[in-house]
Amino acid sequence: MPKVKSYTAPWLSHGPGHGLFAPSSEASKALSAPSPYSKKKKAVGPRRTIARRGTEVFVAVGKELRWGDLVYLKEKWSTSHSHRRMGSRVKREESSQAFDDDVIPSTEEAATAQGFRTIRIPVADDIRQLVISPNNDYLAILTTHTVHICVVPDSSHLTAEDTSPLRPKIWTLGPTTHVTSRSSVASAAWHPLGVKGSCLVTVTTDAIVRVWELSMTDRWSFDSPTLSIDLKKLVDGTTLDQDFTASTATTNASFSQYSLEMQVASACFAGRGSGGWSSMTLWVAMREGDVYALCPLLPQKWAPPPTLIPSLSVSIVSKVAALEDDPAVSERDRLLAQQQLEWMGDLDNQEPQIIDTAPGEQPVEVYTRPARPGVVPRLQGPFEFDADPESDDTLDNLLTDILVIGKKIEIEDLMMGEEDDLDFDDGDQEGLSLSVICLLATTGQVRVFLDLDGVEAQWLPPRNKSRLGRLLSAADPPSLLTFQCIDTLAPKEVHDDAWPTFSSDVMSRYSMFITSHAGITFLSLSPWVFRLEGELSGDSEAGSDFRLGLLVNGQNSIRDRLYTQSSSDATVPLAECAAIRDPDLGYFLLSATPYEPIALTFETPEDEFTPIRHETPYEEKPAVMEPLDFYEPRPAFQPSHAFEQQSDLPELINRLRTSRHKTIVNQEIRLSPVTLQILTDAHRILGEDTYRLGTAVAEIFRRCATLQDELRDQIKKANEVKEKIEKIAGNDKDGDGESDDVRFERRIAGAQERQKRLNERLEGVRKYVSKAATRELSAKERAFVEEVKSMEVSVLGSSEDSPGAKQQQQRQQLKKRFEDVRRLRDELVAEVERVQKPEGGERAASPSKASELKIPTEIRRAKLQQVMSLLSRETALVEAVTSRLERLQT
Repeated sequence: MPKVKSYTAPWLSHGPGHGLFAPSSEASKALSAPSPYSKKKKAVGPRRTIARRGTEVFVAVGKELRWGDLVYLKEKWSTSHSHRRMGSRVKREESSQAFDDDVIPSTEEAATAQGFRTIRIPVADDIRQLVISPNNDYLAILTTHTVHICVVPDSSHLTAEDTSPLRPKIWTLGPTTHVTSRSSVASAAWHPLGVKGSCLVTVTTDAIVRVWELSMTDRWSFDSPTLSIDLKKLVDGTTLDQDFTASTATTNASFSQYSLEMQVASACFAGRGSGGWSSMTLWVAMREGDVYALCPLLPQKWAPPPTLIPSLSVSIVSKVAALEDDPAVSERDRLLAQQQLEWMGDLDNQEPQIIDTAPGEQPVEVYTRPARPGVVPRLQGPFEFDADPESDDTLDNLLTDILVIGKKIEIEDLMMGEEDDLDFDDGDQEGLSLSVICLLATTGQVRVFLDLDGVEAQWLPPRNKSRLGRLLSAADPPSLLTFQCIDTLAPKEVHDDAWPTFSSDVMSRYSMFITSHAGITFLSLSPWVFRLEGELSGDSEAGSDFRLGLLVNGQNSIRDRLYTQSSSDATVPLAECAAIRDPDLGYFLLSATPYEPIALTFETPEDEFTPIRHETPYEEKPAVMEPLDFYEPRPAFQPSHAFEQQSDLPELINRLRTSRHKTIVNQEIRLSPVTLQILTDAHRILGEDTYRLGTAVAEIFRRCATLQDELRDQIKKANEVKEKIEKIAGNDKDGDGESDDVRFERRIAGAQERQKRLNERLEGVRKYVSKAATRELSAKERAFVEEVKSMEVSVLGSSEDSPGAKQQQQRQQLKKRFEDVRRLRDELVAEVERVQKPEGGERAASPSKASELKIPTEIRRAKLQQVMSLLSRETALVEAVTSRLERLQT
């Protein structure tokens, strides 16, 4: 879980950084309180107005697009404020300007600073979404109904002397398709398998999917899509030869039974490096709660990663082989397997086109979309949610966004029998072997589902097998297993017009941020993903039910509210946040309100930016003592923008002066229905203004009261730190003037002296105990004593016998033993002489025996040495016994 170090860095709160997010004059008027006389209906939908390319960010403010480099702005601000402290923002009561011009420059002054430019966009409405391509070459700019494609300028324009607004190449995507007379655009996603990231998929709210293959040299590619699919037609499709193309009529479509149920909320793909069919599967979340999948959805020209086609080939061939040997397989499954095999066969027969890339990058292999079995896949869904908890709140079923995390690549199965290793992304090799689908509702509830069956490529049957198409429509729908439901908003923060969104994290693909009108919440699935994968891939089944039960019922996911907006009003939404990880910026999260930026700086992980290879000798830097973090970071308080909004009362007076009742403006007030209506309208406007101002003033009052408590706590913590420092330095009042260093040295010396005395006492006690106590004999020692005693009895006799008989018996026994020893010695000597004596005659007589023995010389010498040692031992024993007998006789 990331730990917040600071909120809204000063280089973004002031100066050019603030100019990236400051509303323009036109946007300020639009942000005013909604007028009761305005006929324009406020659009409800996602607010993705921040896109990034590395450390460069694109920010949409109203109808403007601003571009800046965060690292450059930070360095410029640090350089200009290195010798002086940044002044506080002081508001002038007698001035029409909100802040001091010397402290906060205007937008025009900020635009003149290097690292910040404005891009002219020919849009007629406010920009709602910004989506940058995977290769950072194109930027999709979305309003409620139109889509524009902008070629991202080179970074050198940010540091150029010319600071005028840029006018890059911009195309209108579908000038006759995405227009105000048609349905609004719900979502736009760059296809992960597009050639150099040039394929865009747009999904409108009326469930029409369009695939655009963009080319800088072909202007026609921006006018019409290469593939158009109407999901409302496809959901009832039965055969491949039906027409599922979206209607080109400009009139409104007729009513359909799916007009309400298939209102699209969001759509997305899994990552490019996902395993299986995930990277070519489009997941579509409907506003009413249904989820559909379209697989495979491919452009006419597509570039797969090196591992995709081999992995799919292995999977399809093994599946077909398994189905052929199983007689219980249904005709539907056999047809699906044959269609997948036919699709893969068409792909294997192609010779890919090689496209050169930049130096240092691998060449791109481009394939053509297989024409068989068909171009349009079957629409899978709506998915049933197994074990989904029931909710009484209807807003829990109103979806706003979807996020799909594809399953990991099965490296072991893919590389089996291969000698060459492929380069894999570390994030794609780790994780779960199942796809994870996350749905986000209006209430901020996140539901996590697992795709146990796995979505595969499916097509409708051909015309000659239309019966199978009817069977497919009548078959059981696919299902997703509900794993967890997580609430990110409090019940009082729920709003009907809220539209929370997902945004991915740069640290892990199983971490995400949820942005809503109430704040930003961090959510991580990593604690249970790897544990679940261990259970699924493990061989031991003993106790698996118990472990899975603990895994499901425990508190698995990590949820933390990182930022809470002071005014939880849906009319002031937050832009979808963007996570950045850079050596200069650190671990950084950027979001914005319609008025100002919101930046959260997290603690950098320990494994941050470890160098892989060093061209020059690398020397480790010495450890730097960092200051203590005894403070609690808090976001800077921003007064409510209700104080800056204009009232609608002047507009009411102007409308009254130009109306047919303008004569009563300068007359005395008379009781009449017209006067009552005018006073009622004025009262409604004044009531809204006073309520808004009263709420803002009350918030300031509560904030001031809270600020006193926070300041008191901060002073208390500062005093504690001060007392610790004074105690260490020896300047504390309770001490005797000695520093902690001196006291510690004295205590250490005293402890060492006590330790020395204790060691001496312990050594004395040990010596005393060793003298006072006798050690017990070991088993070998006891056996030796018994042997000596038995030898004594055998030699000297028992103590119970008489002295004369004892002496006589002892002499006879010794004499007998002496004779036995002498006899044994004579035998051994004769035997040795016989062995050592060369017998030439016998050797000559029996050469075959000598050749048969073949005793090695080393063994013979070892045996002789052993015999000689035994003889010398016996000789010494005999001599000792002889001398003993001679002493006894004398």
